[in-house]
Amino acid sequence: MRRVYIETYGCQMNVADSELVASILRQEGYQILPTPEGAEVILLNTCAVREHAEERVIGRASQLSGLRAHTPNLTLGILGCMAQRLAETLPERAPFVDLVMGPDSYRRLPQLLADTAEETLLDVRLDREEDYLGIDPIRRQGVNAWVTIMRGCDKFCTFCIVPFVRGRERSVPADEILRQVRLLAAQGYREVTLLGQTVNSYSDGEVDFADLLRSVGQVEGIRRLRFTSPHPSDFTPQVIAALTEVPAICPGLHLPLQSGSDRQLELMRRGYTVAQYRDLVRRLRTALPGLALTTDLIAGFCGETETDFQETLDLVGELRFDSAFMFKYSPREGTYAHKKMADDVPEALKTERLERLIGLQEGISRQINEGLVGRLAEVLVEGPSKRQQGDTRTYYGRSPQGKTVIFPHEAPANSLVQIRVQRATSHTLFGELSP
Repeated sequence: MRRVYIETYGCQMNVADSELVASILRQEGYQILPTPEGAEVILLNTCAVREHAEERVIGRASQLSGLRAHTPNLTLGILGCMAQRLAETLPERAPFVDLVMGPDSYRRLPQLLADTAEETLLDVRLDREEDYLGIDPIRRQGVNAWVTIMRGCDKFCTFCIVPFVRGRERSVPADEILRQVRLLAAQGYREVTLLGQTVNSYSDGEVDFADLLRSVGQVEGIRRLRFTSPHPSDFTPQVIAALTEVPAICPGLHLPLQSGSDRQLELMRRGYTVAQYRDLVRRLRTALPGLALTTDLIAGFCGETETDFQETLDLVGELRFDSAFMFKYSPREGTYAHKKMADDVPEALKTERLERLIGLQEGISRQINEGLVGRLAEVLVEGPSKRQQGDTRTYYGRSPQGKTVIFPHEAPANSLVQIRVQRATSHTLFGELSP
C-alpha cells in the first residue's frame, strides 16, 4: 500500500474535495496518513481566491519537498483551484512539484500517480459533466458532514476567479444527495451542510433547492441542516418558505454582501442592489427567528470612493451581522476586473479601510454575543477544546446559529447539551451545563 498525505487549504468545498480524493485513492489501495512524515505521496489541495494563499502553498510545497531526503521516491502534487489557475507557470515556479491537477480531474489521479515522467504531469481539463457521482467521501473526524450538491459557478462576478477554476455550474442528482445523507445518518452524523458555490441555485432539472431542503430535512437522524454559500439573488420565495417549514434547518446563514454601495455592486456584477439585499435580510429574519447572519465584505475594490466605503460601513452598522469575512481587494489574473478594470485604490488606503471595517464589525459581534449572556444554547458537542479554565479541561461545540460555545464539562462528541451562556467575546460564547 502506498502511503498518502493530503493537506487542505481554503473553503469548505476544498475540504469536501479532499475527502473525495481520499476515497478515490483508498479504493485503489492507498493508505491515508494523518501527517506527511512517511508518506510516499503528498498532495496539497489548494485555493485560488487570494494571492497570499498561493504563495503560502508554494512555500509549504518547497518545505515538504525536503522530505525526499528520507523518501527519495516521494511524489509531490498540487491539486485544486490554484493548480487550475497556475497550471502554465507552476512547473517553473515550483520545479519540485511532480503533479498538477484541477478540481475536475480527481478520478484520473490514481492513473497519473502510476505514471513516471521527468517533467511535471498536468491534468487541468474542466469537465461540465463531472460531479463525482457514486463516490462516498472519507469524512474527517467531526460531527458535521459536508455534502457537495453542486459544482462550479455561472455568476462571473468581476472580481471572482471561481468560474474559471471550477468551471460552469452543474448540480448533483437529488437521489444521489439523499443517498449520501441517509448513509451519513446511518453512520451517526446529526448535522449535514449542503455545499455549493451558489448553493441555492441548485436544480437537477426536476428538483430545485427548496424541494431538496424539504427532502433532506426529512431524513431520520439528521437533527441539523445547514447550507453554504447562498447567493442573494437566488433566494426565491419557495426557498424562504422551506426555511420556515423544515425544523432541521439551522437559524444561521452566510449571505455574502461584498459592498454596501450600489455603484460598487454594479461594478462587481453582483446582480442585486442594496435595497434588494436589505429586503432579503428582512424576509430571512422573519422566516428564521433568532437568525445569525454572517457575510463577506471587500474593502478597496476598483474605483471605491470614500463615499462608497462609508455606505458599506453604514449598511454593516444597520444590518448588524453576527460576523464577517473581510478582505482587501486583490486582483486575480483571468478575472474581468483584472483584465478590464483599474486597481486604483492605493494599498495603504485598502489597509486603512479594512481596519476600520474590522473594528466596526468586531464591536457589533461582541455586542450581539454579549446579548446572549444568560440565555440557554443547545450545543452539538465537537470534542475537547484547546482552552482550559485553570486546571479544568474544557469542551466545545456549536449552537444552532453556528456560534462556538466553550464549557467546562465532559461531554461525548456528537451529543446535544444545554449550556447557559455566562460570558462572551466577539467570536466565542462561554457557559456552564444547565440541568
